[in-house]
Amino acid sequence: MSNYSNDKPDRKRCSTKVCNIDVVTAQKDRDTRERIIRTAARLLSEAGGEPVSTRAVCAAAGIGAPTLYHHFGDKKGLFDAVAAYGFERYVAAKRAQVGTGDPVDDLRRGWDVHVEYGRTNPEFYSLMYGQPGKTSPAAEEAHAILVELIDAIARAGRLRVPADTAVQMVGAAGVGVTLALISGTNDDLSTRTREAVITAITVPHKEAQNGTPSPAARAVALRAALRADPPPGLTPTEAALLGEWLDRVAGAAS
Repeated sequence: MSNYSNDKPDRKRCSTKVCNIDVVTAQKDRDTRERIIRTAARLLSEAGGEPVSTRAVCAAAGIGAPTLYHHFGDKKGLFDAVAAYGFERYVAAKRAQVGTGDPVDDLRRGWDVHVEYGRTNPEFYSLMYGQPGKTSPAAEEAHAILVELIDAIARAGRLRVPADTAVQMVGAAGVGVTLALISGTNDDLSTRTREAVITAITVPHKEAQNGTPSPAARAVALRAALRADPPPGLTPTEAALLGEWLDRVAGAAS
């Protein structure tokens, strides 16, 4: 009887020890994975556009090839992870942006942050935006930040095109300009394109204050307000139909 009672603590201690080992191993795996990503990112930044091999990454990170393939599967998986890491850094810079009180100026600053990130991190940017269709949680958050900026302009009654159209225009123009600047295009391109896009999608502040909003601006503003705060009295089908009507009004009048 005494032997049996003495065995119980031993089993508990053994189980606790195994759990602790599992926790340490999992943390070590996470640390190793992050070290590989950071190493690959650094090598990309230092490569000046030249390709970076997995062998170089392994040597710099102090690991063997099996460890790299265990975490990422292959070279493509590694650089997909590096792109996601780049998006995380980009989103951190965007989230740190302080509002100006003017939603159009906030969009200007957001554009400038985007372009500057690409110019100072060209290798990251090429991985992030040079692979159409690739998404990550951070990439989705970056897109959500742009949608928030456009919706704020719409709610202020200063958006002259449907919000989804504005998001597509700003996103496509911003990426195109940044890739062009990375390849060596004239610096004025960013400012000129930014202002051309803003002129095309927004109503000037004085006009919005002093004039009567156009049907398009009213429809866009209401659409943004309903998206931010869906009316409880409408079914999902009714809300979708109302949104479609408002989009058609905005699109027809713009």
